[in-house]
Amino acid sequence: MDETVGRRWGPGMKSLSGIAGLDAMTRGGIPRGRVTLIEGGPGAGKTVFALQSMVHAAQDLGEACIFVAFEEPIEQIQANASSFGWDFSAPSMQQLFFLEVRPDPASIQSGGFDLGGLLAALDAKIEQTHARRVTFDAIDVLLEMLDDSAAERRELYRLRDWILARQLTTIITSKISAEGLNARSRHFLQFLADCAITLHHDVESGISQRGIRILKYRGSEFHENQAPYVIGSHGMEVSWIMGVKEQPPVVTEERISTGVERLDAMLDGGFHRGAGILVTGSPGTAKTTLAGAFAEAACLRGERTLFVSFDSHPDEVVRNLGSVGIHLEQHLTRGRRPGVLSFVFARALEGSAETHLLEIQAQARAHGARCVIIDPVSALANGWNERLGQSIARRLIDWSKSQGITLFCTSLLDATSRDLEGSAIQISTIADTWVHLSYVVRAGERNRCLTIVKSRGTAHSNQVRELVLSQGGVTLADAYTAGGEPLLGTLRWEHENAELAAERAAERTEVLEHHKLASEEAILHAQLVALQKQLEAKQVEAKVGAEIAAARRAAIREERNERRSRRGADRDVIRRSEVGSS
Repeated sequence: MDETVGRRWGPGMKSLSGIAGLDAMTRGGIPRGRVTLIEGGPGAGKTVFALQSMVHAAQDLGEACIFVAFEEPIEQIQANASSFGWDFSAPSMQQLFFLEVRPDPASIQSGGFDLGGLLAALDAKIEQTHARRVTFDAIDVLLEMLDDSAAERRELYRLRDWILARQLTTIITSKISAEGLNARSRHFLQFLADCAITLHHDVESGISQRGIRILKYRGSEFHENQAPYVIGSHGMEVSWIMGVKEQPPVVTEERISTGVERLDAMLDGGFHRGAGILVTGSPGTAKTTLAGAFAEAACLRGERTLFVSFDSHPDEVVRNLGSVGIHLEQHLTRGRRPGVLSFVFARALEGSAETHLLEIQAQARAHGARCVIIDPVSALANGWNERLGQSIARRLIDWSKSQGITLFCTSLLDATSRDLEGSAIQISTIADTWVHLSYVVRAGERNRCLTIVKSRGTAHSNQVRELVLSQGGVTLADAYTAGGEPLLGTLRWEHENAELAAERAAERTEVLEHHKLASEEAILHAQLVALQKQLEAKQVEAKVGAEIAAARRAAIREERNERRSRRGADRDVIRRSEVGSS
């Protein structure tokens, strides 16, 4: 228990009530050895509250308890309580004892009346059973037998002193309707009790709504605001979500896929694990499709996923998603075949919005879900009090964050919202990532658009992208603008085709220019080769001419020398002649 609990009520001075949610509101349970008053109108669940607490003490804590009934027969109380699965014949229930003290309506009271006889009988029972807990159910029935307010106060003081002397953990239930306890006795009971709790059962917009409020708790902290509760198949359950201070959210940097690769890129890697995700849009904008894509991605990762549908039967959802390449059938739990995906058809759940909330939490716990999908969460406000729907949505997100569950919610647009991007229950203000889907009607076509309104803690794209659905799956088209406006559908296709045709024409012109330049280059190269050949020929011709001239000069010298030799000239003269001629 929280160390900040008041000085008087330490950890050993409170006793768990056995009612889920209430012990968190009271910071540990009802006061041990003191009086707890439970007030409420018809059908509010006073007897269920008291009996459930007794069953918990006997069955789970092994404490002996005495249940004193002033209004209903014991057999009727036990028969009604058996609908909650409580078997009073079980060995674990042998510590729970019942005492019926119902006034006979046919009897005529004469003389004074007090609680002395009843308390003496209880003393004997306590000595026999060693009981430490007592419930007085519908004490207002007994007090009506007293003739005046002074007698009522006297007997209530007697009862309080008897309880304190024996340090019994006591629950007293009392009506607050006009037919029950009068105003003086009611307020006097509240002052005597150490803990006073009221149960409200009202009808709003034709829907049953229940609320519990702690009026006082001497010496202890407690949650002062009213909290919703339900009476379900296992008894009473208070819909209480601990605050951030008591149970902080599970925070991680891990990213998980949206199920759409291009949307992952727009979100810089996907959703944060444990985030609250909201997808809004008008009917038909593919909210369920994105929910299905997210569910399939989670299942492929092997993560247990709960899909709650308020609109369609699971078989219809699976069939419809299969038409866009999302195949959930293989992941479903079917009979005894285990699966990572569990579907809940929420319209089959009868009761108030609180019933839906508690059922979602119970189903998620039973399935061990790491991802929960609610389609659409705006159904929580349909036909009910809108403020209550907002409260449920906020508590749903707080609960999922505290459990580390990634919560994916779709929501219909609020038609009264000025920017047509608000959700009916204002969950958008507390969602971590908000993806908005819309229609663009242009050139005779209706096309889907996707934008990311916000994504806390991550970079994200600000582009308007076209959401494309096909048998091959779900994807996002490239952003395409013309004149500063995004083009979608056929208009985008026409402009893209026109751009493609222009690119192809430019490519053809480029090829022709390339061929022309290549041809001119080839001609110039051929001319260069021919000139090179001419140059080489001239060089050979010049070389040959020089060689012939050299040979002619050598022949002339030889001929001259020969003539001189034949004329008989001196050898020295000839040598000098040769040297000079050389």
